[in-house]
Amino acid sequence: MSEKNKKNTIYNMVTCALMAALLCILCPMTIHIGPIPISLINFLVFLTVILLGGKWALVSYAVFFLLGLVGLPVFSGYSGGLAKIAGPTGGYIVGYFLTIPVTALFMSHSSDKVGIALTAVGMILGMAIAYVFGTVWYSIITGTGFVASLAVCVAPFVLIDLAKIAVALVLGMTVRSRLVKAHLLT
Repeated sequence: MSEKNKKNTIYNMVTCALMAALLCILCPMTIHIGPIPISLINFLVFLTVILLGGKWALVSYAVFFLLGLVGLPVFSGYSGGLAKIAGPTGGYIVGYFLTIPVTALFMSHSSDKVGIALTAVGMILGMAIAYVFGTVWYSIITGTGFVASLAVCVAPFVLIDLAKIAVALVLGMTVRSRLVKAHLLT
C-alpha cells in the first residue's frame, strides 16, 4: 500500500470513528414537538457523507446504528434497542441507510457552483428518501393514513431540515477544502 493510500485509509478510519461518536453524542439530544422529535441525525449524516464519501459514511452510520441496536442510548431521547427501531420513528433510523448512498451519488468535491448545487440536490433527494421511508413506516406502525402521517412526520420539519442541509453543506465543504489544503485528504 502506498504512503498516500495508507494516509487516506487512516484518515477515513479516524474520521469514521469520530463521526460515529458525534452521532452517538448529539443524536439523543432532541426537541420534542410531537411524536417525531427534532434531532441532528440528518445534519450529521450529511456532514459525514461530505467528509467521508458514501462507503465510509455507511460504515460510520452502521457503527452508530449497531450501538443503538444493542441498547446503548444513542437514538433520539436517549433511547436504544430493537424496540426503538421497531417503533414509530424507527423507519427514519433505518431509512438513512438509503439516504447515504443516494446523497453520495450526487456528491461533488468541487467547490464551484455546479458542484455545490449537485451536492445540495443529493442531500435534498436523500432527505426525501428518509421522509418517505420514515413516514411509510410511521403510517404502518401507528395505523395512521399516509397523508395524515405526512402532516405529522414531514410538514413540521421541512424548513428546519433544509436549514440543516444548508449548514451541513457549507460546513462540510469548508472543512473538506481545508483538509485537502492540509494534505490530509485528496
